[in-house]
Amino acid sequence: MLYRLLCVYLALVGGLVSTSPLHHEAEEEYDPMHPQRFLFADLAPTASTDQRAKRSSASMPKLRFEPPSPNEQHAQYWNNVAQDILDRQLHKNRLNRKVAKNVIMFLGDGLSIPTLAATRVYLGDESTELSFERFPYVGLSKTYCANVQVADSACTATAYLAGVKANYGTIGLTAAAALGDCQAQNDTSNHVHSIAKWAQDAGLSTGFVTTTEVTNASPAGMYAHTANRNWEYNGAIEKDGFDPAVCQDIASQLIHGEVGKHMRVIMGGGRREFLPTHETDIDGIRGRRTDGEDLIKHWQHHHSHHRSAYVQNRVQLLETNTAHGETDYLLGLFSSKHLPYHLDADEQQIPTLSEMVSTAMDILERNDNGYFLFVEGGRIDHGHHYTQPIRAFDETVEFAKAIEMARSRTSQDNTLIVVTADHSHTMTMSGYSSRRNDILGVNNGQRADDELPYATISYANGPGYDRNVQREARLDLNRVDMRDKSFAFPSTVPLGLETHGGDDVAVFASGPWAHLFSGTYEQHFIPHAMAYAGCIGPGRTACTEQQS
Repeated sequence: MLYRLLCVYLALVGGLVSTSPLHHEAEEEYDPMHPQRFLFADLAPTASTDQRAKRSSASMPKLRFEPPSPNEQHAQYWNNVAQDILDRQLHKNRLNRKVAKNVIMFLGDGLSIPTLAATRVYLGDESTELSFERFPYVGLSKTYCANVQVADSACTATAYLAGVKANYGTIGLTAAAALGDCQAQNDTSNHVHSIAKWAQDAGLSTGFVTTTEVTNASPAGMYAHTANRNWEYNGAIEKDGFDPAVCQDIASQLIHGEVGKHMRVIMGGGRREFLPTHETDIDGIRGRRTDGEDLIKHWQHHHSHHRSAYVQNRVQLLETNTAHGETDYLLGLFSSKHLPYHLDADEQQIPTLSEMVSTAMDILERNDNGYFLFVEGGRIDHGHHYTQPIRAFDETVEFAKAIEMARSRTSQDNTLIVVTADHSHTMTMSGYSSRRNDILGVNNGQRADDELPYATISYANGPGYDRNVQREARLDLNRVDMRDKSFAFPSTVPLGLETHGGDDVAVFASGPWAHLFSGTYEQHFIPHAMAYAGCIGPGRTACTEQQS
């Protein structure tokens, strides 16, 4: 009996002294890993609160839920959205097993999954869908290379274009070739061929469009075999102590190589890689070639018996008659280096990605056998390397516009479109901000332990460390213009440039055999699946399967 009375007494005492964490400001969160207090009260730490309680109450003013539409407050709204998605998912049962006459591959360089989510908010709302996110089939690609966990754009290009995992920094070679090994590059037994060659061998037209230099790692995967992605011009090979006559540079391979010289469309930047040091381009910038060769003139000579055009700016591109069969080969070099970011571009000089893709399609569509087109939104990657997410997000928007245009002017019955990335980045989107909070601003749901705001977007490493972290007190982000295009967002580890990330990237597909791209798979599977759909290449295809 005495024992029972003691238990009742202890229970009563416990009930009297306990308080709800939601109504006692001095108490720390009930579950700090899942904070809620910022949703319930305006909290301000006092001098009497201990450090642990202060950390738990480092909150911004109470959030107000302001949905884009009042309808979001009703269950029926969300039920209707779910039913629409269900209807779309059910349509996936109608598999398209027709032959893909045309294949277009869109590559967002560095287009990580967090970049997709953040770009939606950049466009105005978390529920926004980028054009390619409406594609019916989605998969995950594992991006590691043969010898590294976190890949670069060279070994990945060999994977998603040639179907073989390669070593870091190498392009169009097997993993038997090490980075910088000129002898291994010159050994043709190490060469692997891209889907561009498979397409050309089958009689299809080929071409590529990029916002980087046309000799950069991603587009070079279409046509080059090189032991070093930096060997874009002959002088780079000489600097590394090798003979360019033995190891051909990337620009030379584009103009003289078996695949490069048959490209119907080449568009991007990088005039400097094709011009000799004693010549300047249209912008007055000197070339980089030390062999005295003008490879642009070589290209013009190669195609002098074709209806061909070389263009250097947007006006020239739009004036070129490509829609009525008057141009069969097009070389467009719109900048000495990479194309400027879309946010910085002179509209009179630099065509948009959509304009370049549309022009490329005008030329390639005239082949009754079909075509393979590779399109790279290459400067998404560069925005992240400088921890400037506004540039990365804007480049992603332009990328999505080009995909929407391409899908709208092609038939899902005969044109397969695949959208993916080569690798991810270390950018993350974190915190408990309210809906539609500025993705390029501070988190509005919580302060950090130092009582300063923190950015919703941050990086694991990169140049944002010195300005934001390495100081007596962390930078007060309320005192800077975070929408300045050059503002470097905070990073945890100091590095001159932010690194790539090693996580999987998304693959979106629409058109014939698009269902092959669902699931999780190795990155080098992608060109094999595209070739299967288009009945090209040395492996199994939809056509050979039907015959058997």
